Amino acid sequence: MTESKDFQSRVIAHAAELLTESRYVVGLTGAGVSVESGIPPFRGPGGLWTKLGEPSMNGYEKFLEDPKGYWERRLAPDTSQNDLSESLKSAKPNLSHYALVELEALEVLKCLITQNIDNLHREVGHKALAEIHGNKNLLRCIECNARYAPEEIPLEKLPPRCRHCKGIIKGDVVGFGEPIPSDVLQVCQQESARADCMIIAGTSATVYPAAAFPQLIKQRGGILIEVNLYESELTRICDVSLRGKSGEILPLLVAQVRELKAKGVTR
Repeated sequence: MTESKDFQSRVIAHAAELLTESRYVVGLTGAGVSVESGIPPFRGPGGLWTKLGEPSMNGYEKFLEDPKGYWERRLAPDTSQNDLSESLKSAKPNLSHYALVELEALEVLKCLITQNIDNLHREVGHKALAEIHGNKNLLRCIECNARYAPEEIPLEKLPPRCRHCKGIIKGDVVGFGEPIPSDVLQVCQQESARADCMIIAGTSATVYPAAAFPQLIKQRGGILIEVNLYESELTRICDVSLRGKSGEILPLLVAQVRELKAKGVTR
């Protein structure tokens, strides 16, 4: 056990050196980070879809066919989604979120791409954040991508319309069959193109387009650092794979980065 801990400490130290010496680090987070805040995953054992069945794969098409009906259902209680709704409402940021925002404050992490919709990265104060699957707390115009807080949009007439372009508004969370909003996709692509290092936390990297970003970085000779409980599709191409909970590994990693930065170690 001691040897295992010593080995992990050495690997974390190596990962910290790679992060500190990299020119442009981008992050990618997934459901594993949210799970540590008590939010159930969608897939796998204990996942919502395992319990309730997978949702319709043409949800966005149905929205376009009947946006008023979408809003009527959205505003009505849905007991089948109680587990998710309650966990999202009660969830608090965990040590993963705080570690990543510190990495941003240390000017090492330049942008964080997240597949999570739970708002927790925003809650801890991330500034450079790309929520590729949307945010549960926001509404979005499907025409111009303008985003609103729910209280900004009157709901007397359904479906509500955008203040700017009069396009139809829906929840910001990306539905099945819905294209990733062009503005956030462009940010993800641009940031990944600039990156020479990506830190990947709590994701199996199987859902596209997010799964493509680390692969593209690796193809250009960049460094991949993985933090995950289990091996993933990316493990074989990662330069460093750290096994464990993100909330346990990331604070240790950031502490090492902080120490190296204090010593003046940079690229």
